[in-house]
Amino acid sequence: MINFLTYFCLILGLIFWVWGTVYLISKRSPLYKLHTLTVSDTLGSIAILVGLLWKIPTESPLLILGIIFLAIWNTMLGYVLAYSSSNRKNVNE
Repeated sequence: MINFLTYFCLILGLIFWVWGTVYLISKRSPLYKLHTLTVSDTLGSIAILVGLLWKIPTESPLLILGIIFLAIWNTMLGYVLAYSSSNRKNVNE
């Protein structure tokens, strides 16, 4: 059962990675592409780390720390890049 969960999470993570990369080819706005890529990479990476957590329980503190940092930093970086790529004018001017 552990092997099934491990491989399911690893394959799910790879599917998320490919799903986010496919949207880079589309004709959508850079903001939409960036958002899709950030979300799919974050979810894919977390799924892969959860799969590794099932497979290597002795490394659980390091893997849990990796999951937490991925969730925080990828989300923050995605918002910063998306905000920077938008064409908003400065509100104070």
